[in-house]
Amino acid sequence: MAVTLLSQSTAALSLVQVGVFDGLVELILDDVWGTVLDLLAALTGVEMLGYPFMQRAYLAAVCIAVIGPLVGSFLVHREMAMIGDTLAHSAFAGVAAGLFVNSAFAVTVPPLLTALLVAALAALVVQTLVDYAGAYRDTSLAIVLTGSFAVGSVLVTATDGGIAVGINAYLFGSLATVSRANAAILGLLSVVVTLGVTVAYRPLVYVTFDEVGARAAGLDVTRYNQLLAVLTAVVVVGAMQIMGVILVAAMLVIPVAAATGVRGFKRSIGAAVCAGLVATVAGVTLSYVYDVAAGGTIVLVAIAVYAGATLATRVR
Repeated sequence: MAVTLLSQSTAALSLVQVGVFDGLVELILDDVWGTVLDLLAALTGVEMLGYPFMQRAYLAAVCIAVIGPLVGSFLVHREMAMIGDTLAHSAFAGVAAGLFVNSAFAVTVPPLLTALLVAALAALVVQTLVDYAGAYRDTSLAIVLTGSFAVGSVLVTATDGGIAVGINAYLFGSLATVSRANAAILGLLSVVVTLGVTVAYRPLVYVTFDEVGARAAGLDVTRYNQLLAVLTAVVVVGAMQIMGVILVAAMLVIPVAAATGVRGFKRSIGAAVCAGLVATVAGVTLSYVYDVAAGGTIVLVAIAVYAGATLATRVR
């Protein structure tokens, strides 16, 4: 009787939690974000701003533009820009694993969840190889990158290519892959990343610019290195929906590079976020208008922003 009551209570609680989550998603996506873009569509006459899938795509673009440069600023200044590419390939292995499990065992496992788990694990493996195995940083990145991609390619071919079609959207990115659930997940991940960086900002800055001094001051450098690696994995998985695995690392690096002429670390982060916003919003818009890949368009716009910022800095 007690077990039955407990199970019923757990089920009821789960339903309440799901209902609360769905209500929160509806409030943010429809009542707030959707209403704002609907109003903009009415004022400007730009119909695509009123399309639900484009509203989700723009929300994802804004989230990526914020969290990418936010974490990327630390990576670039630590000369770890390529970790984003490594974790993107790890996320590819995670997506392949999720699709393989779904295909082979007739279950439903969200590919984004498996991608996040595998990418986070890969981030910790990279840091462990650097800290304890004595491997150079670029060597550890190369080992994890090639190993992850190898696992992903094996899983894709293990089902006679049956999951190859499903994985294409994750490889190259697509506006259509940003479902309501994925948009909500990306929003949640963005909040987690922003809070993580905010709470650990001072130690992360210390470790980034003077790791030896941070160790001497008693900071747990390994823990903050692992935190930054895991946050990078979260950004990669979140941005993968639009950018695709192949190009996702760009939003960790190019906006930050565009802001190198700005003095002060906090100001450079703000400038990098602005550059990211221009790249993602313009890229998503051009992708829809000309029916081309979203990830590639965003990267090309970001490179144009970088070129313009560099030219302006030299002229000044």
